[in-house]
Amino acid sequence: MRKAAVLVAGGKGTRMGGPISKQYLPIGGKPILMHTLEVFFKVDPQIELILVIPELDFDYWNELVETFEFKIPHQVVSGGNSRFQSVKNGLNAIPFQVGLVAIHDGVRPFVKSSVIESSFEEAERSGSGIAVVSLKDSIRKLTDDGKSFYQERQYFRLVQTPQTFQLEKIRKAFQVTEIPQFTDDATVYEHQGWQVSLIPGNPENIKITTPEDMDYAEYLLSLKK
Repeated sequence: MRKAAVLVAGGKGTRMGGPISKQYLPIGGKPILMHTLEVFFKVDPQIELILVIPELDFDYWNELVETFEFKIPHQVVSGGNSRFQSVKNGLNAIPFQVGLVAIHDGVRPFVKSSVIESSFEEAERSGSGIAVVSLKDSIRKLTDDGKSFYQERQYFRLVQTPQTFQLEKIRKAFQVTEIPQFTDDATVYEHQGWQVSLIPGNPENIKITTPEDMDYAEYLLSLKK
């Protein structure tokens, strides 16, 4: 079955505090996005890679590609005004109608190949494969009146990406009007009445957001040397 990956990096990265959006910052000597593209390419060199970034960044990205002599084939697509719209643009750019698609945060470069592979396998089997990890800390639920209540953490999971789907289904799911409850791609899929299937993610698959995350990213890369 044909495979695609939509890597979403449409944000400005304001929490990083610098003039350059976080997805273009270097770790291990090259931009974060290039690391992420490489992971998916290594899993399947035939995969259709769709990179969704702001249209105003196209020229800058092309300069980075030339500077770093980045050779992995990928299509660049303009992002929208929200993550929902950016993903929708990416899905519409996939050049085939039947297959599987992994939707992934561009600033999660440390996803394991085995997680990507498992997500595709589960999506082919059941329709979706969503990467999640268990909680380590105790959690409490807050109420509007200021009270809090203990929650049993074994019933909760932290949701990561990739979130992988049968292409026909997820394209249909994204034809609806965007609502605030769409916090990720799995909630868009669920809105159709379909149950999502979970797979184990990897804890180091962090979403790089803050300067502290950059330090941790450099540490994770040092472990691979």
